[in-house]
Amino acid sequence: QVQLVETGGGSVQAGGSLSLSCAASGRWPFNNYHMGWFRQAPGKEREFVAAIARYGGTLYYTDPVKGRFTIWRDNAKNTVYLHMNSLIPEDTANYYCAANDRGSVYSPHLYDYWGQGTQVTVSS
Repeated sequence: QVQLVETGGGSVQAGGSLSLSCAASGRWPFNNYHMGWFRQAPGKEREFVAAIARYGGTLYYTDPVKGRFTIWRDNAKNTVYLHMNSLIPEDTANYYCAANDRGSVYSPHLYDYWGQGTQVTVSS
């Protein structure tokens, strides 16, 4: 049984930073999966934030977070991270990590496993 557990959410003022972690457990080949971060704000659809290819290769970011967010993974620890700098109120959302062993990383429909989410709130 695959489990993804996100931690690290919280409330910060605009301009602040937060780091999210997503720990994966269960008997599955973590290294073989692309890992993504998505977010969903109230009343909005879940949107892609960032992803890192299997084995820690290519990085992907949505334009609004480029230069502010950094994704990386530690395959030895079965963990993926998202460090968020220069946070703005528009970053407020529930953040989810997800795993996908297919070719593309942008669509949430391609992800097989999801965490329960962690709330990030940025106040102005």
